[in-house]
Amino acid sequence: MHRGLMAVRRNSIQRLLDGVFGIAKLRDGQQRVIDSVLDGKDTLAIMPTGGGKSLCYQIPAKMLEGITVVVSPLISLMKDQLEKLEEIGVRAVQVNSCLNAEEEHAAIAAIEQETCEIVFCTPERMVSPEFIATLQKVTLDIVVIDEAHCISQWGHDFRPAYIGLGAAIEAIGRPPVLALTATATDEVVADINKQLGRKLNVINTGVYRPNLHYAVQQVTSVAEKYQAALRLVQASEGVGIVYAATVKAAEDMLAVLEEAGESVTIYHGKLPAAERKQNQDLFMDGERRVMVATNAFGMGIDKCDTRFVIHLQIPPNLESYYQESGRAGRDGLDATCTLLYLRDDKRLQQFFLMKHYPCAQELQLVHCTVRGLGDTGPVTPARLDEALADLADSSIKVCIKLLKDAKLIRQNRKLEYTAASAEPKPGIFDKLAAVYVQKQEHDKHALEQMVSYAVSGFCRWKLILDYFDDKVAGFQNCCKCDNCLNPPALSLTEGIEIRDDEFDHEPVADVPVPKFAVGARACSAKYGEGVVTAVAGDQITLDFADGESRTFMVDFLTPA
Repeated sequence: MHRGLMAVRRNSIQRLLDGVFGIAKLRDGQQRVIDSVLDGKDTLAIMPTGGGKSLCYQIPAKMLEGITVVVSPLISLMKDQLEKLEEIGVRAVQVNSCLNAEEEHAAIAAIEQETCEIVFCTPERMVSPEFIATLQKVTLDIVVIDEAHCISQWGHDFRPAYIGLGAAIEAIGRPPVLALTATATDEVVADINKQLGRKLNVINTGVYRPNLHYAVQQVTSVAEKYQAALRLVQASEGVGIVYAATVKAAEDMLAVLEEAGESVTIYHGKLPAAERKQNQDLFMDGERRVMVATNAFGMGIDKCDTRFVIHLQIPPNLESYYQESGRAGRDGLDATCTLLYLRDDKRLQQFFLMKHYPCAQELQLVHCTVRGLGDTGPVTPARLDEALADLADSSIKVCIKLLKDAKLIRQNRKLEYTAASAEPKPGIFDKLAAVYVQKQEHDKHALEQMVSYAVSGFCRWKLILDYFDDKVAGFQNCCKCDNCLNPPALSLTEGIEIRDDEFDHEPVADVPVPKFAVGARACSAKYGEGVVTAVAGDQITLDFADGESRTFMVDFLTPA
């Protein structure tokens, strides 16, 4: 861009910062993203939690003439952002399932009349034909995809609802895209490009946040873990979050903290929506010091003065851990991020990884259904869902994604599906299903990397930076994590007498693990007796009398 035009742009941005947003200046990463967007480039911004991603679309939305559409996975986050924008005079509306008929009509009218600058919507609404028809009639500047890692099957938080965004954006005239995320490995970046059908200009400002002090405490029992968490909460100043992997662990931790007299509330997906909102508001408004929560709480939560984050169990991967722990210290001040590591917790995450991925038969069924419905009229998403009522909606979305990747079906600008005229090649459905076998192996490897982090003696930040392949100039170690402050190589031998006969004894034999063969009978405490139909390492699949097939870790079964 010509220097004179660049100077005009910089001056316009500074006036907006001063007069609308009340901010003195942009960070370097924000400036680069905003310039990329204003230059009309498809952009992927990878910026750490608290890095100011929202401003990267809010500034362009004020400078450009049309409407900016922001696709966000959380309605509560939309509401929070909408209220903040309204307070500073930015015209914004939201379109989601929480609006009543009158509110939705007013929001759609504002879009049609182009009286709003920013529109927030969920991915489900973005792919609906009715909403697409509305957007096709107005001037669009950019489409923003928040939490963009959700679009990638290799991302730590893959969500099938994001799969249709690429086709939807094509249908509304292919406006420029700004994808935002706090983390993305190289394979996730490549997959985001592929799913959106774009070559995104990637701006990665790095993941390093020196104000976050990481630590791991090893514990040997669940009871010890709760007491360790209690001591950490009591020793910490300010507000904080305690993350649990299950609802039961969250409720148990809540009871421990309440009994100790702590100011605490709870958030998880099984609470009624009204109670979740009430508890979130108590924490956000400062009426409760501690939030105990599952990972249902956190995405987009802007509690900038959070001073500590404690994890009761290991997350499934380092990306999830970085995202969740990164909710501390968003104001730039020092904060602590502590993981309580119990070796048995790995099994819990292994159980969560046993998801149902699409098989070759399901892929073939979806393909044949699209082909068959095409003989009687346009194949809309609604018709397809109706014809495949026995398949879960998420499974249908994943099957559609794989079939589109293989060019076995395509989707037009009306979001209607058509099957390719050529017959599928032999074995193609097995080959496509194998993609998700690879994903399962990928997820298992990611869990092993998370465990390695928990037991490592190296600088915690060095491990995180290496995982994301993030090179920080001059960085050797953070000098603030537990391993830097108390190197294990020294602490492990303090006060220990090494004797010549230390290892002069027979090794203790491992406790034998029950072995199960296909065709044998085994018992589950919850479901009773079943027949073994598959064995994969320490995962056993049983068929039960109710006709259901269920998979268990071997430790949870006994021979019948």
